[in-house]
Amino acid sequence: MADDLSDFSMLDLFRSEVDTHVETLNDILIEIESSTVTSEDIDALMRAVHSIKGGARIVELDEAVKVAHAMEDIFVAAQRGEVSVHSDHVDTLLQGVDMLGQIAMNAGEGQDQWLEKNQDNIDRLIDAITVIMQGPPESKKNKADEQTIQAPEPDMLQEVDIAAIISNPDKVQEQPQTSKKMPVPDPPETDKKTIEKDRKLRINALKIEQLMGLAGEVVVSARWLQPYTKSLLTLKKRHHELIKILDNIQDAVSTKKNDDDNNVKNMLANARERTVTINRLMVEKFKELDVYTNASESLSDRLYHEIIGVRMCPFAEGLRGYPRMIRDLSKDLGKKTKLNIVGESTEVDRDILERLDAPLNHLLRNAVDHGIETPQERLQAGKPETGVVTLEAAHRSGMLLISVMDDGRGINMDELRDKILEKVLTNEEMVNKLSESEMMDFLFLPGFSTSDKVSEISGRGVGLDVVHNMVHDVGGVVRAVSNPGENFGFHLELPLTLSVIRTFLVEINAETYAFPLARIDRCLILPREEIETVEDRQYFRLDEANIAIVDIYDILEIDLKTPYRTKMPVVIISDRMHAYGLVVDKFLGECDLVVRPLDARLGKVPDISAAAVMLDGSPVLIFDIEDLLRSIDNVLNTKHRLNKINQNIKMETKTKKRVLVVDDSITVRETERKLLENRGYQVELAIDGKDGFNLLRTNNYDMVISDIDMPRMNGFELIAQMKAHNQLKNLPVIIVSYKNEEKDRAKGLKIGADYYLTKSSFQDNSFINAVVKLIGEA
Repeated sequence: MADDLSDFSMLDLFRSEVDTHVETLNDILIEIESSTVTSEDIDALMRAVHSIKGGARIVELDEAVKVAHAMEDIFVAAQRGEVSVHSDHVDTLLQGVDMLGQIAMNAGEGQDQWLEKNQDNIDRLIDAITVIMQGPPESKKNKADEQTIQAPEPDMLQEVDIAAIISNPDKVQEQPQTSKKMPVPDPPETDKKTIEKDRKLRINALKIEQLMGLAGEVVVSARWLQPYTKSLLTLKKRHHELIKILDNIQDAVSTKKNDDDNNVKNMLANARERTVTINRLMVEKFKELDVYTNASESLSDRLYHEIIGVRMCPFAEGLRGYPRMIRDLSKDLGKKTKLNIVGESTEVDRDILERLDAPLNHLLRNAVDHGIETPQERLQAGKPETGVVTLEAAHRSGMLLISVMDDGRGINMDELRDKILEKVLTNEEMVNKLSESEMMDFLFLPGFSTSDKVSEISGRGVGLDVVHNMVHDVGGVVRAVSNPGENFGFHLELPLTLSVIRTFLVEINAETYAFPLARIDRCLILPREEIETVEDRQYFRLDEANIAIVDIYDILEIDLKTPYRTKMPVVIISDRMHAYGLVVDKFLGECDLVVRPLDARLGKVPDISAAAVMLDGSPVLIFDIEDLLRSIDNVLNTKHRLNKINQNIKMETKTKKRVLVVDDSITVRETERKLLENRGYQVELAIDGKDGFNLLRTNNYDMVISDIDMPRMNGFELIAQMKAHNQLKNLPVIIVSYKNEEKDRAKGLKIGADYYLTKSSFQDNSFINAVVKLIGEA
C-alpha cells in the first residue's frame, strides 16, 4: 500500500464506492434470474464492475482487480453478443459480487492475512467466472463433479458456494491479460445532470447536530417577532386613544370665548398635527415590520427544513441487500419469493433508517420462513407458485408508515390462542375474551413464537421483540394484521424524524415538562371520588381495567405536595404489561419541539431523555418514557410509602380515629383492641357481622377490621353489605382470619377488602402497619 494511503481515507472512499456498485450488481443480477436480460442491464453491470476495478487499482487491491476484470470480460463479451448471460450464471456472478465486497471490507490492516487465508477461494472463483466465457453451461449430468469454494472464516460476510459447473479446473482457459476490453463510453448529457443532482457529500455528524440546533434557535428567534408585533399593535391602539383625547380637549377649548386661549389652541393644533404624522409613520413601519416578519419566518422555516433534509434520505438507501437476502433465503427453503418494494423515494430520517435495518431484516425473514408457502402448497391453494412479500413506505398524517406484507398463509387464531395458553400467558377465560388485535400483541412478547421448530432463521421468539423495542424506542407503534389463508403483515408507524417530536406539555411544580405524544395512551380529568385503594395501592377503573395511579411528585422526588383538588389531570402511559396514571398539575397542550440532547457531562438524568426550547425561549425537559415506567415500577414495588392522593385533605381539628373491630372470638377482639389503643386509636367492638353492620349505620368510623367465619352474618357478607351502602362503600376494610388459602384471600379482595391478613400478623407489626397505611397515625 502506498504511503499516502496510510490514513485509509482512500480506502474509505473505495468501500463506499463498492457498496454502491454492489447494490446495483445485486439488483440487476437478481432481476436477470427471473426475467429476460436486456442490453441496458448488461451496460449497467459492465459499468459497475469497471468502476470497482478502477478504484481497486488506485488502492492497490490486486485481487479485487482480478475478480472485477474476470466479471467485466463476461459483460463486455455479452455486449458484443459473444456470450449469453442468463439465470444459470447468476449464482456464480453473485458470488463474485460477494467476494468484491469482502475484499473491500477486509482491505487495510490485516489485509494480507485475510488474502492468504482466502486465496484459494478467490482463484477458484475467478476460474468459475471464466468458465462462463466458454459458452452455454454443460448439462446437469456433470453436477456431481461441481467444486465448492469453502466459506471464509466467520468474521467475513457469508460463505461462498459456487454453483457453476467446473468439471475439470485444469482445462479451464485463462483469459489473456492482453485481451481487448470495450472502453466505457462517456455518459450522455442527461446522465451527467442526474449524477450532478445525486452527488453525495460526506458531512460530519457533529456539524449536522450543531446546524440543527442553530436552525431550531433561528425558528425560535423569528417567532419572537410575532408577539412583538402584537405589542406594537397595542401601542397603536393606545395612540389612537391619545388622539381621541386630544380631539376632545381641543373641542373643549374651542368652545371658550376668551382670546387669551388662542395660544393654547395653537399648541393643541400643533400637537394634533404631530400626532397625525406619527400615526402615519407608525402605519408605514408596521407595514415594513409585517413584511420583515413574514420574510424572516419564511426564511427560518426554509432554513430549518433544509437542515432537516440533510438528515433525510430515500427509503431505498436502507434496502441494500434485502432483495438478495430474500432470493438466497427462498432458495435455501425451497420456496419461490419475490420482494416488491413500494415507496423507494420516500424520505426517511437516517437515524431511523439505520435502526430499521435489524427489525426489517427480522420481518422479511419471518415472512419468507413462516408466511410464504412452498410452491406445491401455493398451487394447491389456488395461488401462484411465487409468493410476494411487499415492503412499503409512505408519509401519512405527519408520520412515516412502513408495512411488511406477505401473501402467504397468515396466522390461525385458534392456534395462536392455544399457543398463548400453552405458554401460560393468561387463563382460558381471559384469552377467549381477547380480540384479534389483542391476541396479536402476544407475538411481540420476548420468547414467544408460533413455530414449533427452531432454526437458524427463526423460531426462538426474539425477532418480533427486537422490532417492538426499536419502534417504541423512537416513539412509534407497531401492530400485526392477518387474514388466514390470504396474507399477514406488520404495520410500523414511526416519526418522520428524531430531531422534531410531537409532545404533550404539562405543568409540574410550576415548570413545564413534555411527554412524547406517541407514548401517551390517554389524557383525562379524573374526579377524586373515582380513586380506590387496595392493599395500599391506589387505582381507578378505565375501560373495565384497573389503572394504578401515582403522583408524579413521588416519581420525580419533589418535596412539595400537590394541592387538594376535586378533579385531577392524569396522563396514562404504559408498557406491554402495565398501565399507569400519572397525576400532574396542569395540561398545557400539544407542541412540536426541536430535540436538543443533554450535555454528556450530566450523565444519564433519571426519567429525562432530552431537552428543548419553547417559542418564548424557556427550556422544557422531555420525559424518557421507558425510564419513567421503570421508576414507577420501582417505587410501587419498594416499601417506600406513596402519598395518598385522595387523603391530601387538611383536617380542621385533630381527633382520634375510630376503628370498629368485628370478631366472634373475645380473645381476638381484645388482642386487636389493645394493639390499636396502644397506638392511640379509639376502638369499638362488635361480636358478629350483624352487630357490626348495625353499628356502622348508626356511628361514624374510619376503618373496619373483620373476621370471616362469624354467626348471623360472616365477614364476606358484611363487606358486601358495606360496598352496597352509599355511605359505607368507601370505608377501608381489613380482613383478619385464620384462613390462609389463596382462594379465600382472592375472594376477600375481590368483594372490596383493602387488606387480607392472617392472625399471625399480630406478631410482626403487619397488622398495625396495614392500619397506618390505610388511615394514617391516630
